[in-house]
Amino acid sequence: MRIELEMEDDGRWIAEIPELPGVMVYGATREQAVSKVKALALRTMADQIENGSPVSALDCLFAVPA
Repeated sequence: MRIELEMEDDGRWIAEIPELPGVMVYGATREQAVSKVKALALRTMADQIENGSPVSALDCLFAVPA
């Protein structure tokens, strides 16, 4: 998944993962924004799994034997 970063006029950073709607955070630094967006992405995907929604991003992480 691709993380998009942008610095606001006030110096805060916005990090977003377009493939996961709603996964967008602010951080005081670039590193903090990246860390926070990764954590939110993992929580979002865990929630999707628990609710039976498909999570295509996990196909590259886990191989299920046939």
